Amino acid sequence: MPAIDIAPLSLVRPRRRIRGMSAILLPFRKAGGIDWDAFAAHVGRTAAAGITPAVNMDTGYVQLIDDATRRQALAIARDVLGPAGELVAGACVVDARGSEFDEAAYGHQLDMIATAGAVPVIFPSWGLTTGSDADFLTHYRRLAARVEKFIGFELGAAFVPYGRVLSLEAYGELIQIPNCLGAKHSSLSRRLEWERLALRDRVRPEFHVFTGNDLAIDMVRYGSDWLLGLSTAAPEAFARRDRWWAEGDPRFDELDDALQALGDFAFREPVPAYKHSMAQALFLRGILECDEPHPDSPRRPESDREIIAKILDRIERAFTAA
Repeated sequence: MPAIDIAPLSLVRPRRRIRGMSAILLPFRKAGGIDWDAFAAHVGRTAAAGITPAVNMDTGYVQLIDDATRRQALAIARDVLGPAGELVAGACVVDARGSEFDEAAYGHQLDMIATAGAVPVIFPSWGLTTGSDADFLTHYRRLAARVEKFIGFELGAAFVPYGRVLSLEAYGELIQIPNCLGAKHSSLSRRLEWERLALRDRVRPEFHVFTGNDLAIDMVRYGSDWLLGLSTAAPEAFARRDRWWAEGDPRFDELDDALQALGDFAFREPVPAYKHSMAQALFLRGILECDEPHPDSPRRPESDREIIAKILDRIERAFTAA
């Protein structure tokens, strides 16, 4: 496929209704173990703000937890949301370099998610992403045949070594899989996302490009929707930001900039430690009893709390601006 001529300003979509999905942090207790009560409350808080909760995502340590924990997260989220509440969830297979595509393992994850009445987000794995773009798409089509609908996922190597970002030509094939509602794009590249938006607008306008770029959350200006880990720190602020965009309210800009300041700080190297930053933010907001991450996940220094507290104050001022 020839390169698409990108004119970002031509992609701006004023007053567009933005669809947001927030990856829910899985919180831990100081003494160890998961704080399921805090998890349930945060799922409810996110949905009440008008944001779709996404469980068992990277922010929920999906690569580090077992199936029993994933199943419990799904069950609790469904109980909180009720039978009709919208829910998405990561379909993650943990394998090793050199593994072959394990359709049965993915099928197990998809069945678990279907039982909870959720829409799967298909996570990359060594086996899924191995080979050419054509191989990758073949794997996706086989998984698509197993579900009513799903969300794809392009994930850059900054997040996981087995991540895969498709060529633009292959992306054009992905968006034409009929039951693929959209795809999360986490390359951290504006240009690659702009290209996808332009192609989407031309080929399948109803397809959702869910930005996963926590370093450029204003991609929603250009027609992206979002599925972010950053939003777990303040889902109600993201919801208000999106409403202000739909209403043409100029307060959008200050709130978006304040939220981006948290993204810039939390998603610095090493990027996977952002989950600890999110726990720190929720602890400072009085939502969690502590800011412990998963014991096998990288940590941030305690000194980060002072900086995060200042950013949270900035978000609060923008959130409550008259």
